[in-house]
Amino acid sequence: MKGLLSLFLFAGSALPCLAQQLSLDSCRQLALRNNKQLNIAKMKQDVALNTRKATHTKLLPHVNAVGGYTFFSRKISLLNNEQKAGLSNLGTTAATKTTQGISNTITSLAQQGIITPAQALQLQQMMTTVGPQISGGIAQMGNELGASLRDALDTDTRNVWSGAVMVTQPIYMGGGLLAANRMAKLAEKLASNGVDERRQTTLYDTDQAYWTVVSLRQKEKLATSYLNLVRKLDTDVAKMIREGVATRADGLKVSVKVNEAEMQLTQVDDGLSLARMYLCQLCGLPLDSNITLSDEGKETLPSAEVIPEVTEINNRPELRMLETAVNMSKEATKMVRAAYLPQVGLIGGYLISNPNLFNGFQRKFAGVWNVGIVVRVPVWNWCEGDYKVRASKITSRIATLELSEAKEKIELQVNQSRFKVKEAYKKLAMARKNIERADENLRCANLGFKEGVMETTDVMAAQTAWLQAQTQKIDAEIDVKLSLVNLKKALGVLE
Repeated sequence: MKGLLSLFLFAGSALPCLAQQLSLDSCRQLALRNNKQLNIAKMKQDVALNTRKATHTKLLPHVNAVGGYTFFSRKISLLNNEQKAGLSNLGTTAATKTTQGISNTITSLAQQGIITPAQALQLQQMMTTVGPQISGGIAQMGNELGASLRDALDTDTRNVWSGAVMVTQPIYMGGGLLAANRMAKLAEKLASNGVDERRQTTLYDTDQAYWTVVSLRQKEKLATSYLNLVRKLDTDVAKMIREGVATRADGLKVSVKVNEAEMQLTQVDDGLSLARMYLCQLCGLPLDSNITLSDEGKETLPSAEVIPEVTEINNRPELRMLETAVNMSKEATKMVRAAYLPQVGLIGGYLISNPNLFNGFQRKFAGVWNVGIVVRVPVWNWCEGDYKVRASKITSRIATLELSEAKEKIELQVNQSRFKVKEAYKKLAMARKNIERADENLRCANLGFKEGVMETTDVMAAQTAWLQAQTQKIDAEIDVKLSLVNLKKALGVLE
C-alpha cells in the first residue's frame, strides 16, 4: 500500500512537468472561453438586452402607491377668528338687538299716535322689568347654538394619515417613446456586433500568436542544425590546422561563425519563450505553462487551403456597428424633436385619508377615485429645440460619412489581403525551389572541401546560403498562414 501511495505521489508531482499539447482549434477554444474582453462584451450585450426591456416598459401603464403621516401644529379651520367670535356671541348679539328693536318700536308707535305717551311709558316700564329675563333666555339659547355651530365647523386635522394609488399611461409623447424603444433595440444590436468584433479579434490574435510560436520553434530547430554544421566545420578546420593544410585565419573565421550561430540560437530561444508566454496569456493559461503545439514538429506545413471567395464586406462587425450607429443617430434626432412636441397622458387613481377630506373631516379612513388627462404643450423655448435638432442631424451625417469611409478602407484592405495571399503562395513556391538548390550547393561544398578543391570560405558561404533558404521557406509557410488569417479577418469570416 505504501508503495502504491508513493507511486501516486510521484505521478502527481511529475504531471506539471509534462508538456501540454495544444492544437490551433484548442488554443482558439481556450482563448474564446478565457478572454476577459470577450466576456466583458458579452456582459455588455446582457446590459443592452435588459436596457431594451426596461425601455419597453415606458409604453405600459405605471402604478405607484404612496402613503404617509403628517403632523400639523395647528388645526385646519373653515372659519376665521372673527367668524368664531361672532358665533360664540350669537345669542348675546341677538338678545341685544331684540331688546333694542322693541324699544324703538314702542317709541315709533307713540310718535305716530297709535298709542298714547302714557301707554308707551307703561310699556317701557314693563320691558325694563321683563326684558332682561327675555333677553337672557334668548342670549343663552343663541350663544349655545352659535357654540354648537362653531364646534361643528371645527376640524381635528393635526394628525393626518393619507395614501394613494396612481396610474399613469402615456398616450402621445411626440414619438419619443417609440424612438427610444427603437434606439434600445439598436443598442442591443450594437452590443451583439461588439461581441462578434471582439470574437474576431480574439481569434485573429490567437492565430497570429500560434503561428508565430510555430515559426520560432522551426527556426530554433534550424538554428540548432546550423550551429551543428558550423561546429563540425570548426572541428574539421582545427584538425586541418594541426595537420598544416589550413591556416589559423581560416580557424578564426569559422570560430566567428560559431559564435554568430550560438548568438542566433539564443535570440531565437528568447523570442520563442516570449511568444509562448503571449500565447498562454491569450489562452488564459499560466505564463509558465509547459505547452507544445501540434504543428511544431511538422517539417513542412500544409498550405493547400481554400482562399475565401467572399466579396461582400458586410460580414465585418465593424461595418455593422457603424451602420447601427447611423440608425441610432437618426432615432436620437427623433427623440430630440419629440421633447418639443405636445405630450398627452392619462392619469387615474384612488386617494384615501384620515380625516376624511370629502365628508366633513370625519375621523375615519375614506377615499375617492379620480381620472384625468394631462396635456403638455411647449409654447416658447427660444428655438432651443430647433438648435438641438440641427445638431443631431449633423451628428447623423457625420456617422454616415464615417460609415462610407470605413467601407472604402475595408474594400482596400480586402484587396490588399488577397494580393498578399497570392504573393505569399508565390514566395512559398520559390522558397521550396531554393531549398533544393541550397541543399545541393551545400552538398557539393562539403564534398569539395573534403577533396581539398574548395576553401573554408566557400563552405561557410554554402552554409549561410542554406540557412537563408531554410529561413525563407519557414517565413514563406508562416506568411501563407498569416496572410490567409488577415484575409479572413478583413472579410469578417474568421471562424
